[in-house]
Amino acid sequence: MHIAVFVKQVPDTSEIQIDRTTNRLIRDGVPSILNPFDCFAVETALRLKEKHGGTITVITMGPKQAVSVLKKCCALGFDNAYLLNDIAFAGSDTYSTGYILSTALTEIEKIHGKADLILVGKQAIDGDTAQVGPQIAEKLEIPQVSYVADIKKDGDTITVKRMLEDGYMTVQVQTPCLLTCIKELNTPRYMSIRGILDCDKEPVTVLDYNALKDDPLIEVDTIGLKGSPTNIYKSFTPPRKGSGMMLEGSGKETVEQLFGILTTKHII
Repeated sequence: MHIAVFVKQVPDTSEIQIDRTTNRLIRDGVPSILNPFDCFAVETALRLKEKHGGTITVITMGPKQAVSVLKKCCALGFDNAYLLNDIAFAGSDTYSTGYILSTALTEIEKIHGKADLILVGKQAIDGDTAQVGPQIAEKLEIPQVSYVADIKKDGDTITVKRMLEDGYMTVQVQTPCLLTCIKELNTPRYMSIRGILDCDKEPVTVLDYNALKDDPLIEVDTIGLKGSPTNIYKSFTPPRKGSGMMLEGSGKETVEQLFGILTTKHII
């Protein structure tokens, strides 16, 4: 079994600030981490490999420093690691990113064999769109199931418990397929000392535009900033609310006070 896992390096949002003048994220000095939702996809791949055997390939697109998240996956037990890095990829929105990642996987499959299962986190904490995973499946023309909370594999059949707003549904799907993983799926493990020491022995292969350009979908007009039909106009934090008003007295007294205030403001 060959499992492909797409991950993303994201800024640690607990330390992100916004420039009040430009309304843009201040990324300088902010550490980058493995997207937390991707950790559940990583753990799922490791558990499936331990139970059913096979190999795991991890793929990310980003700057050269994104190698760190690939090394983390290798330290946990992944077999192959690929970094998609080229100035031509810069500025890609989710639509263009889906083209690049799906095309890259097609090239990688020529080396490591067809991916039976593709795993991704449900969304990235920096964009929160939850679009890239489904777009990869759409471009590869394979079935997908999102918000997966449990997985069971029996041969070529994957049975998953999919979370809905008001409950769960059970879905059976044939491989190859793509699943987006949520935190209810598992508890990610920590890297071992041996894994950390050995991960540097695993080479990270870099794929650039030239490695993918033979695919008719990968053109200058379909990737990068130029090929992105959407862009971020601005980012901002909601304005802070004013201080609240404390009402004192008994229950009846505070109700009467509140009634008077709301009446004065013509709310009631």
